Amino acid sequence: MQLEVGAIVEGKVTGFTAFGAFVDLEGGKKGMVHISEVALEFVKDIKDHLAIGQAVKVKVISIADDGKISLSIKKAMEQPKPAFRPKSNNAPKRSNANVWQGNKPAEQPQSFESMMAKFKQESDEKMSDLKRDSKHGGGYNRRGTNKL
Repeated sequence: MQLEVGAIVEGKVTGFTAFGAFVDLEGGKKGMVHISEVALEFVKDIKDHLAIGQAVKVKVISIADDGKISLSIKKAMEQPKPAFRPKSNNAPKRSNANVWQGNKPAEQPQSFESMMAKFKQESDEKMSDLKRDSKHGGGYNRRGTNKL
């Protein structure tokens, strides 16, 4: 049997290490599932999730030049993403109020660097305004009570 990246195959757990589990695959091949690829949640002890001799479904995520096969149980469990569906008119609209758009003209797109420079400039101006206000007695003191 020829393994290829992306294939989902059956295997049997044969051993553990501190960082993963070894799995025997069809055709006499052996691969390793890294501890981060065992389950969708955090895995502290791999033995809480797998047992020697357990049959598992794994996805081949890479095959190194030296023949080492990396496997994932978690990616074999993932459900395929649903096909694109147009939004219904009943769906609540999400606001883009918290997304910084910059002050760019609609007809001329800006580069990332120019948007970052503009953002930094506006941020520096706001910070200097806040510092100036705090030096002149505006706002709250360190104890949280109003100075009014």
